Amino acid sequence: MTEDIVGAAQIPELAKSIRERLGHKSIVLVGLMGAGKSTVGKKLATLVELPFFDADNEIEKVSTMTIPELFEAYGEAEFRDLERRVIVRMLENGPIVLATGGGAYMNELTRRAIASEGVSLWLKAELDVLMTRVARKQNRPLLKNDNPRGVMERLMTERDPVYSLADLTVNSREEKKEIIAFEAMQAIAGLLNGNAPSNEESGS
Repeated sequence: MTEDIVGAAQIPELAKSIRERLGHKSIVLVGLMGAGKSTVGKKLATLVELPFFDADNEIEKVSTMTIPELFEAYGEAEFRDLERRVIVRMLENGPIVLATGGGAYMNELTRRAIASEGVSLWLKAELDVLMTRVARKQNRPLLKNDNPRGVMERLMTERDPVYSLADLTVNSREEKKEIIAFEAMQAIAGLLNGNAPSNEESGS
């Protein structure tokens, strides 16, 4: 599908440049549930030629419990601490592309670890886009209530100012994942090459 991307011929050189400048650091995707962190992250990892990991999947592996089960058994605070430890451990093995859970970046210690060991990229999406996407999955503990749209609106209000602290912002919208991933790749390359200001939003 990369042949459909305008500027696809740049991809090998961009990928090489990113890998060289990243060193041991990782690319870390942050944002709300439904923003496309795993979907776009996998495609981005393919383009940049780095391993892809999903933090939620890794948490489930080490705990042998699902995310909803962990929330139910231990509560959000305990879950966030486990999440932080897993993310820190994964960042020690960079460079990788890592998709994080929606609440991970809210934890200050997790943010510090990401800032130290990675380039953070906020996948920003509109409310309607997020709601369309999360409706496809039933494993969202924070949305298990009578007003999931209201919960999502509250989460956006609370979390967007923190997500905006990320190094870069890319607009996640109803577009091919290849396009979003390529925009992310261009933004990362620009930041690492010193050609783009921090937290400039890419995509429209």
